[in-house]
Amino acid sequence: MKAVLCRRHGLPDTLELAELPTPQPGPKQVLIAVEAAGVNFPDTLIIQNKYQFKPPLPFSPGGELAGTVTALGADVKGLAVGQNVIAFTGWGAFAEEVVADAVKVIPMPPGVPFDIAASFVMTYGTSYHAIRDRAALKAGETLLVLGAAGGVGLAAVELGKALGARVIAAASSAEKLAVCREHGADETIDYATEDLRERIKALTDGKGVDVIYDPVGGIYSEPALRSMAWRGRFLVVGFANGEIPSIPLNLALLKGCSIVGVFWGEFVRREPEANAKDLTELVSMMQAGTIRPLVSARYPFAQAADALNAVMQRKVTGKIVLVP
Repeated sequence: MKAVLCRRHGLPDTLELAELPTPQPGPKQVLIAVEAAGVNFPDTLIIQNKYQFKPPLPFSPGGELAGTVTALGADVKGLAVGQNVIAFTGWGAFAEEVVADAVKVIPMPPGVPFDIAASFVMTYGTSYHAIRDRAALKAGETLLVLGAAGGVGLAAVELGKALGARVIAAASSAEKLAVCREHGADETIDYATEDLRERIKALTDGKGVDVIYDPVGGIYSEPALRSMAWRGRFLVVGFANGEIPSIPLNLALLKGCSIVGVFWGEFVRREPEANAKDLTELVSMMQAGTIRPLVSARYPFAQAADALNAVMQRKVTGKIVLVP
């Protein structure tokens, strides 16, 4: 089988397409023929050895996939050969065949294309855990989403709207913000041309926002935090900007607000039952049309470096996927 392989840590151009033997599932594992694999920002970090998970070399990146079960290990229940599934792997999904732990595999919703299914788990799982669990967002509150046109950002826009919040989407171009409005944003901010704090102040009548979803970091985190309402919650989701900001902690004191970390991968490991419940709810929302994952581009495995570079350069709207 063919797989995108990381033999040494580095930027996407160091990856290679290699021929590897088909893996075999162990106890409580399944073998999946991959039809599509989602591309996420953590994939760009894991190949540089900058992510929380550090698999031994060599390895294939890729944290999520959709495909068909082709073999079952011992003691697997609830799954069958020939069944279409979604799997969360952490890494390893950029391959034609992948072994996954059965507990991290869910049946694919009927009628959902493989590319949509493959782009669903990490972004919506992260955003749902962040907004509903960590922030406890309530109907009628105001949610500000930074980097709102990216994978997790657009998921946060949709989920915030589904939970009854007023959603303000912030992104770096009019084109990206148009996509945010199509996916439910009530108001938008182009932080490439507008002053973030002044625009938030105008949109909230000076009250500020209740929840901030920040997967970007960099120069926008502090002005966003300064725009928070009393008892607000600032969600630290990631640093797609490449810069981890230094936040004056007196702001948390003055705002009476919480700065809340969001690490979905660790949540999955520590609280698998809660994650399984979240995924069941998200699948139901997707089937009902409440959330609509956007796949804006598809790349063959041979162009994995191009896909990852597009993510690193923040050129992606919604999600992109790799296909064998």
